[in-house]
Amino acid sequence: MLTGKQKRFLRSKAHHLHPIFQVGKGGVNLNMIKQINEALEARELIKISVLQNCEENRETVAAAIIESTGAELVQLIGKIIILYKKSKENKTIELPG
Repeated sequence: MLTGKQKRFLRSKAHHLHPIFQVGKGGVNLNMIKQINEALEARELIKISVLQNCEENRETVAAAIIESTGAELVQLIGKIIILYKKSKENKTIELPG
């Protein structure tokens, strides 16, 4: 579980990132979950964009991704989901206290 201080730190890191996944009309599927898991392992911190034509609301999409990947929600703002998951192999982000 991330503390407020850690979330604030991760939000500042994520500010300059661009969304690398887009959830559209098809919603969240197994292939997307697999790719998100791989991206989280490589980068630790990612942004996901929920497109306007997505049939599910953003909270449902975020909950489905978090449950499937084991990632932690850093922020859900507008149509952007920011996720963090500590990498097993190449840990690059050092969280504060």
